[in-house]
Amino acid sequence: MKRSEALAVLIGTQIGAGVLGLPYAAKEVGLILSILVLIGIMLLMLFTARIVLYFSAKMGGAQLSTVARKMLGRGGGLVMLFSLVFMSFGALLAYIAGMGDVFASLFGVSPKVGALVFWAFASLVIYLGLEVSGKSELAMSLAMLVLFMAVGVMLLPKGKLENAMYSSISSLWKIVGVSIFALGCHSVIPDVYKGLGSYEETKKLLTWAFIIPTAIYALFMASFLLVFGKETPQIATQALESLFGRRGFLIGNLIPLFAITTSYIGLGLAQLSNMEEYLGMDRKLAWVITVVPPLVVYLLGVGDFVSVLGLAGDTGDLMAFIVLPIVLYITHKLGFARVEGEAEAG
Repeated sequence: MKRSEALAVLIGTQIGAGVLGLPYAAKEVGLILSILVLIGIMLLMLFTARIVLYFSAKMGGAQLSTVARKMLGRGGGLVMLFSLVFMSFGALLAYIAGMGDVFASLFGVSPKVGALVFWAFASLVIYLGLEVSGKSELAMSLAMLVLFMAVGVMLLPKGKLENAMYSSISSLWKIVGVSIFALGCHSVIPDVYKGLGSYEETKKLLTWAFIIPTAIYALFMASFLLVFGKETPQIATQALESLFGRRGFLIGNLIPLFAITTSYIGLGLAQLSNMEEYLGMDRKLAWVITVVPPLVVYLLGVGDFVSVLGLAGDTGDLMAFIVLPIVLYITHKLGFARVEGEAEAG
């Protein structure tokens, strides 16, 4: 795997549905405070991501559940596994629902037909593995970068400082929760490490994998808050059509198309690898269990994009990407757990 593809997988896994809700969450607290929270969460998430990389590399690229089991015992491994399964299932369900709406808007099909087309394409990429995923995510990540910059160029000239220069801590937890969800790529770190084969290279890429999305998120939030202020809509890109017509409509739908697709692929790939390794599953069975249940639940009528995403992020992400990595770090530092295996992470 090339460095550019590895970086694209890490960034693409982060930049998903979470970014679409960041401006809406930020409008409750104001721009300056939101950016400070975002940077603080980024530093915390980078710290825990390095913890994940360190222990995974020590164990030859072990998945998060395996790392937790070896260091915290069977109970720790199961808590990590259930956290990741819950987070991944909820996120994949929300992504399928969101993309059904995007395809319906772009191509005039029904949301369920759009969801099925998206699911078939993205799930196939997951099945084909890391090499195909890396190339796909690289192309889509570059497209996202261009689109995010286009939004900034379009909106910033229309912005006014007074629209965003206010502060409120009454809804601070909302921006904290959305930021955690928007900066989570921990589950794919073991796959990226194995793809690169180098601890030091992966560690360097991790830093950029958090700095780049954080800069994009800050620009994205600032663009919408400076223009719309407290009137920022729940899915921010929906407001572009009202200002820019057809051009705004296309950009407003292409951003979630690429953002959600890259996250779906990254999370699905990580979940497949996690079950394949921890539970000893056949790859085909692990793939089916990863991608089929969210589609079935969506087709049965459960598909509230925002509420499902919020539930997945506030529970699974918080436990798997912050709480458990810090527990691993503390127990290791206190000498309660020894790292098994050989690695270049020493």
